[in-house]
Amino acid sequence: MSRRFAAITTSFAIGALVLSGCAESQRDNGGAEGSGDSAVNSTFIFAASSDPKSLDPAFASDGESFRVSRQIFEGLVGTKPGTADPAPLLAESWEQSKDGLSYDFKLKEGVKFHDGTDFNAEAVCANFERWYHFKGIQQSETVAYYYGNLFRGFADKPKNAVYKSCDAVSASEAKITLAKPFAGFVAALSLPAFAMQSPTALEKYDADKVGGTAEAPVLSEYATKHPVGTGPFKFDKWETGQSVELSYNKDYWGDKGQIDKIIFRVIDDPVARRQALEAGSIDGYDLVSPSDTDALEKDGYKVVARQPFTILYLGINQKVKELSKLKVRQALSYAIDKDALIKQTLPTGTEKAIEFIPPSVNGYNPDVEKYDYNPEKAKQLLKEAGYPNGFTVKFNYPTGVSRPYMPTPEQIFTNLSAQLKDVGIKVDAQPNKWSPDYLDRIQGGSDHGIHLLGWTGDYNDTDNFVGVFFGSEKPEYGFDNEKLFSDLAKARGIADLKEQTPLYQDINAEIADFVPAVPLAHPAPSLAFNERVDSYPTSPVNDEVFNEIKLNK
Repeated sequence: MSRRFAAITTSFAIGALVLSGCAESQRDNGGAEGSGDSAVNSTFIFAASSDPKSLDPAFASDGESFRVSRQIFEGLVGTKPGTADPAPLLAESWEQSKDGLSYDFKLKEGVKFHDGTDFNAEAVCANFERWYHFKGIQQSETVAYYYGNLFRGFADKPKNAVYKSCDAVSASEAKITLAKPFAGFVAALSLPAFAMQSPTALEKYDADKVGGTAEAPVLSEYATKHPVGTGPFKFDKWETGQSVELSYNKDYWGDKGQIDKIIFRVIDDPVARRQALEAGSIDGYDLVSPSDTDALEKDGYKVVARQPFTILYLGINQKVKELSKLKVRQALSYAIDKDALIKQTLPTGTEKAIEFIPPSVNGYNPDVEKYDYNPEKAKQLLKEAGYPNGFTVKFNYPTGVSRPYMPTPEQIFTNLSAQLKDVGIKVDAQPNKWSPDYLDRIQGGSDHGIHLLGWTGDYNDTDNFVGVFFGSEKPEYGFDNEKLFSDLAKARGIADLKEQTPLYQDINAEIADFVPAVPLAHPAPSLAFNERVDSYPTSPVNDEVFNEIKLNK
């Protein structure tokens, strides 16, 4: 039984795609020990677009960190194969109280962390208490991004906190009590940020010893050298700028699969990733450049797209004088030809965005203000705002990275800059390397104007998009809108979907009128593989665990 199916009593159809191609792997690392097929090469090499920011998932918010984390760690909750919906994992089942304030989790028994520590209710509570008691810099957006955004408060500010307590009822039963209802609580636990980590290792390697500043945090030895979870693979080494290596956890409770060793090779250039696949030095890669899709398929490689569960947006920092004016933000919206942007820079299957959630998410409102491309209206709004000749603004964008929502940042920046120039908005280009500078500058400081960023949905809940973006005051956007904050807080606490849906529809209309950022597109990220990969467990939320990959040689 696989990692997920062993945890789920109902049988789900796995969302794996059958892949085929014509490229020969140039490597010969021998057969897979215990794989059942001595001809199968048990080392799998996958090209990552950047280094992970952290091997401690509680202190991470980026996709490359989470790709590695999903192999090492597991949470109480996973996802149903091929979907964004929650399913049992380390918790076999759970019950919610009628008031929505407590959850009783029945835990899988006999599971151990990689260091031999027992996974049990005490370990669950140790993790929840750890998150709740983050202090100082640990609470910053650049460190505990997800806990701060979803659980809203820490032990030193319990008034705002969603979490209240955790009780180990027995070794296999944990009771989580919330201070206020959070409709997306169970679904949120499928995030790698809330994966279970060994309490022994966390203490041994000073996991919470975070230095530096909010803009440039320095993580602990645990987060760089000693991550310990319950997953099918354990950490071996991380050579910054080169690779992360993992090996199979021989004591894993679930299915072994065919892979004994994973190498995540860092190749930040999309062209170089393609060339590595063609040379046979990697088995596959994510974030295929739109310009490479046709050529790879023509050469016999299989290129597959995930379902769009993403959002690419142009962020707006209202601490900048010009951007604090609504008519200027509206002008930015009207100045952008989203259709042209998609056609010229984004993958096939990308959908145009009119709001910050994909159409498949609860609360999508097709009647929001759409800001259809209208450069003349943009010019008129700039004139009314007091800028008849336009103005110059910093335009921040990342380099040395491809993201699921942004495969070619430089091309997107160039495209949008030209469109803005046409209405009189001149840009001061502000490129920053994705790692380690870009996110820290955008999310932790104020030295930015408009910027490119986006999101891959983590689970199927509206709050995971608009709540994370706009649920509280953030350096990224630089605004304080108490009505919006209050409306989002109310909606996230309502468990009844019929009651919750119209609230989110109104919120999406409110956001569109307020224009804190410009939604651009819902890109469909693509992956490419060589011929030895028969199937890969594609997931709209990237919950892809490599013991489920099927190989033919």
